[in-house]
Amino acid sequence: MEEFLSPRDVCRMLGVSYITLWRWIREGRIKAIRSPSGRYLIPRSEIEKLKSKEERIKKIRAVIYARVSSNKQKEQGDMDRQVELLRKYANEQGYIVVDVITDVGSGLKEDRRGLKKLLKMVTDKRVDVVLITYRDRLTRFGFKYLQFFFEKHGVRIEEVLHEEKEPLEELIEDFLAVIVSFAGKIYGRRSHKVKRLVEHNKRFLQETLPINIEKILGKKQ
Repeated sequence: MEEFLSPRDVCRMLGVSYITLWRWIREGRIKAIRSPSGRYLIPRSEIEKLKSKEERIKKIRAVIYARVSSNKQKEQGDMDRQVELLRKYANEQGYIVVDVITDVGSGLKEDRRGLKKLLKMVTDKRVDVVLITYRDRLTRFGFKYLQFFFEKHGVRIEEVLHEEKEPLEELIEDFLAVIVSFAGKIYGRRSHKVKRLVEHNKRFLQETLPINIEKILGKKQ
């Protein structure tokens, strides 16, 4: 037979204040009933479920992964903002942050030092959840492959934000990097055709976008 507890007993068992308990009841985190006399009572099963859930959450090991494409973005604080947001999210969820991994480089680059470290942690079963702001912070292409790989090792990816206005600089850099990669395979990386193709696309971008390509890229191409 179900046992019912008074709010005072529940607060003592969980170590929370009355204000916190009533907030949890309003949010639906704990179910309460009202007795014929008008008193609120909480089923013991609700307390056990909450305690069990909190115990599971406390054991979840999280790794924060943040990436920016250039040192300029890092200097502007983009990396710090990602890490701060993800730390706050992890704290709200009750996760234990076991590591913060960062990378500076294109999301197209497959041999990023931070990404390799993350993959090693996943295969070594040292993490339960990977926290990212947006999926393209982890990789520009092939996110589903990484997600499948992680899940096979019992690790899930949590994307904290879901819509991002891409930094124009990063999109242009990745766009030209794709052109160089594919053109290099067709003509050979040292071919003048690759250089001409890149210059052609840079002129196209310059004509169609209100930007200074050379300034954005720092004449890296």
